[in-house]
Amino acid sequence: MPSLSSLVLLCTSALLPFTYGYSTISDNTLNSLPGPGSDFDIHTGALLSPILVPRVSGTSGSLAVLQHFVDFFHNTLPEWTLEFQNSSSTTPTSGGKKIPFVNLIATRDPPGTQPGEVGHLTLVAHYDSKYTPKDFIGATDSAAPCAMLMHVARSIDAALTKKWEAMTTDGLGELEEQKGVQILLLDGEESFLSWTDTDSLYGARALAESWEHAVNPAMSTYRTPLSSISLFLLLDLLGAARPTVPSYFKTTHWSYKYMSALEARLRALGRFKSSPNHPSKLARRAAKAKAKGDKKAIKTRKEPAFLLDFNKQDSQFSPWTGIQDDHLPFMARGVEVLHIIPSPFPTVWHEMEDDGEHLDLDTVEDWATLVTAFAAEWMELEGFFDVEKAEREAGGESEDYEKGRRRTTSKTEL
Repeated sequence: MPSLSSLVLLCTSALLPFTYGYSTISDNTLNSLPGPGSDFDIHTGALLSPILVPRVSGTSGSLAVLQHFVDFFHNTLPEWTLEFQNSSSTTPTSGGKKIPFVNLIATRDPPGTQPGEVGHLTLVAHYDSKYTPKDFIGATDSAAPCAMLMHVARSIDAALTKKWEAMTTDGLGELEEQKGVQILLLDGEESFLSWTDTDSLYGARALAESWEHAVNPAMSTYRTPLSSISLFLLLDLLGAARPTVPSYFKTTHWSYKYMSALEARLRALGRFKSSPNHPSKLARRAAKAKAKGDKKAIKTRKEPAFLLDFNKQDSQFSPWTGIQDDHLPFMARGVEVLHIIPSPFPTVWHEMEDDGEHLDLDTVEDWATLVTAFAAEWMELEGFFDVEKAEREAGGESEDYEKGRRRTTSKTEL
């Protein structure tokens, strides 16, 4: 006859799928997700403004932005482990000189775990800017996505700590599938002369190759760092108004649908500031109508969607590889990719106008909120956010919210 302790263990194991299994996060949690405050201000924002500088690989601007990332994690998120992956390569414009490329890997794993034991939700953006035109900023490409990922890391950090502490207290840490979060800030995505297989993706190609051959200790759950990537979620060209992002790959359409469902819920809850039906915008329209003596009720407008392919069927996916970007060296090695990049591209793509002044900051914040929600749901953080604190800090939104922030024009096909 089994002992009482064995029976308790068996019963606890049976309940795990319901206690710690994947489940959607609640509306209360979505409402409690922290916003960036002024951290996305293009002039003084603690997260975004230091990235809005020319940062061509191998230049002082690139090093300054890399230091900004390091300082952020060291000072704000000390539980995250930082690692640099270095490589060098000549480029068509370097005159035979090798240019250094530095990838930053920030990882938060459950306490007490060893290399090779943890599968990762891997959030990715490139931080370099284009070599030409001179002094190009690249706000959507990809300063804003980098700032979004910094916000995501900060937003889920305390909830991760609470979850893992609770699991340790309950003795469940070794029973659940180990999951962690990894942020890759990649260097050298841009071409120096023209996009080719060798003049592009310098950092991504070096990191994918390195991780493919870096073998974890024997008996590890994951043989290599590459195989520990459960999902490679790549953000690029985000921050212009009215984006539309297709679902590019059939094998990760399920994850696209999860994110799309979260977008719909956040919009219904009034959390999307770029929405024409956000409470601040409805209040503005009501105030204007009142000033004109119009007593008609303010009607809501058709709600747009960033992720418009929720109902896409398997038969509608083409065999092409999508848009060339940092995911390619990883996907070629079997990594599952969710590519969040608009199609059509923003009209400012590779133009001098791709600067802070042309960002739509409501849209930037909405993307940050959506990716935070996705990460929170992936990491099963329901019940570990400080909902009461969020409610205390919420308050009403001013009708003059973010006055002075300007929006970009709509996009056209390339």
